[in-house]
Amino acid sequence: MSTNSEEHVILVDAEDNALGLMNKMEAHEKGALHRAFSIFIFNSDGRWLLQRRALDKYHSPGLWSNTCCSHPRQDESVIEAGIRRLNEEMGMYCQIEPQFHFTYRCNLPNGLIEHELDHVLVGYSDKTPHLNSKEVCDYKYITTEQLEQEMQAFPDRFSVWFKLCFHRVRNRFSEMEHLR
Repeated sequence: MSTNSEEHVILVDAEDNALGLMNKMEAHEKGALHRAFSIFIFNSDGRWLLQRRALDKYHSPGLWSNTCCSHPRQDESVIEAGIRRLNEEMGMYCQIEPQFHFTYRCNLPNGLIEHELDHVLVGYSDKTPHLNSKEVCDYKYITTEQLEQEMQAFPDRFSVWFKLCFHRVRNRFSEMEHLR
């Protein structure tokens, strides 16, 4: 696996058309719009699988977030990248399906800028994660009600992108559960 200084992200326009590649750190320093994905895994009890980012991550260390998130590589689909990173970060595999995408831009406390066109993917699994300690320091399954209470009481404990798309995922998840 390459280091952050060697990794590249796919620069995109507002319609998610690829414009080229940029070094991952440079993209986060300049705030260049790039393609990303966020995976949300639910178990058969309807609990959210959250990860706590490793304490030495280059940004948002120690924050609770969705199951997995990252950036696709050149010539890799968002789904392929999601399956790869779910295995690399959480040591698990499951089918994931695209739900929606959104664009956000925010300044992070360490001077970096997140500017991503984020593809949201959802999957279902009851498997126990096997954490990559370089990426993740903890995980938990949590009910929607408990998660909403924690986010309201301690919003600074959660990643920016998770807080931005939580309600939309919750609403979509509720719709999907209703159809089951």
